[in-house]
Amino acid sequence: MPKPAQFRSGSLIYFQGDPADKIYILQTGKISLVYQDLEIGTDVRDPVQPGEFFGVKSALGRYPREENAVALSDTTVMVFTVPEFENVAMANSRIILKMLKVFSNQMRRVHKQVSKVMAKEESPPADGLFNVGEFYLKNKRYSHAKHVFSRYLTFYPSGKNAAQAAKNLETAEDAFSRYGDGKGPGVAVSKSVPASLGKQDSEKTAKSYYDAVSLVSQGRYQEAFMSFKLIVDSNVDPEWTAKASFEIGRCMFLMNKFEDSLVYFTNMLTKFPKHPELVETMYIIGQCNEKIGRKDQAIAFYKKIVSMNPDDVILEKVKRALNTLGA
Repeated sequence: MPKPAQFRSGSLIYFQGDPADKIYILQTGKISLVYQDLEIGTDVRDPVQPGEFFGVKSALGRYPREENAVALSDTTVMVFTVPEFENVAMANSRIILKMLKVFSNQMRRVHKQVSKVMAKEESPPADGLFNVGEFYLKNKRYSHAKHVFSRYLTFYPSGKNAAQAAKNLETAEDAFSRYGDGKGPGVAVSKSVPASLGKQDSEKTAKSYYDAVSLVSQGRYQEAFMSFKLIVDSNVDPEWTAKASFEIGRCMFLMNKFEDSLVYFTNMLTKFPKHPELVETMYIIGQCNEKIGRKDQAIAFYKKIVSMNPDDVILEKVKRALNTLGA
């Protein structure tokens, strides 16, 4: 039989890439499905209304989740296994009609995005080539970005985007040598922010980061918080930006701002689901839930970490936390 489940505001119901073996129907509260836009790679947030279901396509199709499901308020859902949902759907034509309506809306959205992509073919070839390069760079497909920006500079050395293309090429080469395709922190591409990773600026950022870490070790969490925030706001080097982003949430936790830390880390993982500090972040989220009395959510995060086969140090911490909670 389907079972009710409750999630507090800011909770992640499931992650992108999780195995899909459950289907949910929202009873009360607000839920947002966060996924990547087909056209430009930015985040899109689809609200789920009470009475609507979510997680259906991946569960029925037996493939990993394609989005993050985030509770925007205290929420109650009904949780179905796939066989349970199939039995209910076959006995209730209204559910099948709702499924058709939801899938129809999703197909219209995809069609609209594809139409926009196709329409871009009418733009000048140089602009189109540059935009393709930026798309690959934003989505961590660094080898593709290197190739595209190299082609742009070969064919349009005096083009209006030549200077930016050269900076983007340098960024793509650096990121590819450090992380490889599809890995590492997100790369910001903006004409208002230098894309190249200047050695001098990067060294200054590294020094600022370790100075802030020293403040944490001294218990000066508020000062460290402000220093890490300056690093993130300046966004000079993606590596240090990612590291400082994690430390901001950790400082909140160390200052006993458990709700703030929980919301911050939830947003961070929604934006960067493959953050380099993913496991440690999930552990602190579990700790936050534990500190504010959300035992079930804490256990869920700890068990998720165990399933990810973390290193021995974090695994031992998680096992102790689970034992303390009697799980």
